[in-house]
Amino acid sequence: MENKKIGEFNKGDRIESFFLVKNAECKITNNSTTNKYLDLMLIDSTGEINAKLWECNENIEASIKDNILVKVRAVVNEYRGKLQLKIEKIRPATEEDNVNIDEFILVAPYKSEDMFETLLDYIEKIENKDIKHITENIIGKLSYKLMHYPAAKSNHHAIKGGLLYHITTMLNAAEKLLGIYDYLNKDLLYSGIILHDIAKIMEMESSELGIVSKYSTEGQLLGHIIQGIGLIEDAAMEVNADKEIVMLLQHMILTHHYEPEYGSPKKPMIPEAEMLHHLDVLDARMYDMRKATKDLNSGEFSEKIYSLDGISIYKSFI
Repeated sequence: MENKKIGEFNKGDRIESFFLVKNAECKITNNSTTNKYLDLMLIDSTGEINAKLWECNENIEASIKDNILVKVRAVVNEYRGKLQLKIEKIRPATEEDNVNIDEFILVAPYKSEDMFETLLDYIEKIENKDIKHITENIIGKLSYKLMHYPAAKSNHHAIKGGLLYHITTMLNAAEKLLGIYDYLNKDLLYSGIILHDIAKIMEMESSELGIVSKYSTEGQLLGHIIQGIGLIEDAAMEVNADKEIVMLLQHMILTHHYEPEYGSPKKPMIPEAEMLHHLDVLDARMYDMRKATKDLNSGEFSEKIYSLDGISIYKSFI
């Protein structure tokens, strides 16, 4: 038995390691109406992996819960092109194991406090008072959760502090592009970037570890785009903002997914909204490409990545 990190696993390995349970659920097997198995997503600081325990009795169901540390003995198998653990033994970690939960979570590469300071610096660069006040109003109310919230449950930036990381990376890119596309309104673009996904804090329910347990009822029925429109409306009323400004900011949020099937009923009709959409897509795809290749050797291909149109990513020798 080897004590390995997820990023070090190879097919056929026999491992005995500690993991954080991202989610755990007892399910019914396909060929039975009574036989249960435990389906888990396990994570550590190097990645995540699906795992199966082909039994799920009352004791297991009661003891193996989301957001706890567990010790696992398992064999690394492969299923549909992805590595998967076949668990032989699992138990919750105890104090005697002397393991720290903070060592097992996926986190943004920068401290949340530093990224938040960067965000505030960009708000200070906004010159239009109405845009600035709306942005400050919303961020002020959501700042605590923003420090740890991921940007998604399972797609891009699904890590602690991932939403802040996504926002600040886009802001840095936007500042560079404003030097080229100097006719864009800086205030509208910066605010649109800061607020475009901010309602994900209301759409999803996340622990302080940055692990999403579920989508909220409002999140499922409305989604973060509509919720974001509401946040801007409420903030605008509080700061008595100009109606044209409010409409433009709401258009930024409403159109950033670009297509109706992705949640946007309108396409961008102002250049700042067009830029916001492409910066959003660019940052998400670059994140997923980096994630797909970081543990590969040069000359290897990743598994097929659903969020990247189902293609495999190649890690070059350059």
